[in-house]
Amino acid sequence: MTAHTTDSLKAELNARGWRMTPQRQTILHAFQKLPRGDHLSAEELCDFLQQRGETVSLSTIYRSLKLMTRMGILRELELAEGHKHYELNRPHPHHHHHLVCIQCNRTLEFKNDSVLKQSLKQAEKEGLQLIDCQLTVMTICPEAIRLGWPSALPSNWMCARALSEGHDGDRIAALAAATVAHESQMDATEADGERQSAIE
Repeated sequence: MTAHTTDSLKAELNARGWRMTPQRQTILHAFQKLPRGDHLSAEELCDFLQQRGETVSLSTIYRSLKLMTRMGILRELELAEGHKHYELNRPHPHHHHHLVCIQCNRTLEFKNDSVLKQSLKQAEKEGLQLIDCQLTVMTICPEAIRLGWPSALPSNWMCARALSEGHDGDRIAALAAATVAHESQMDATEADGERQSAIE
């Protein structure tokens, strides 16, 4: 895997019948500018772009993140239940893992070559090809302990951020299903529009 540039992304998109839109270029540039190890959720990316005077709708960001993840340009990380983050998908030397506080969602990265080596060994043993290797270790940070948060995951655990936003399990499931359905419909509409533009 090599680092993606604007030209390489444009070539890949064209090969699959898509276009390099200004919005996709803006999103790629945003991830290229992030310090190594940083990652963003869709909402954080939207705020990040707005702070820099870029206007990209949240729905476009969701679709672009989904597309770039499918193409292997971005790496999707589910660091806390129901909250996906994204970062540039870098070659093997940059594989890393995450320590996540289950209460405040604070995330720290760490590297461990033995995890990658063991994953490669196990995949080969089963006749599989390793595509990605990421380990998420659930923890509780000193501040959360000081505040008296429980240090064990209950059976109905949801991350603190979801709880603070007033989501319950059923609502999250319904929102997830609606989001998937909406994204599928928008993908189909966008693909039809881009193919029509190519014909014209």
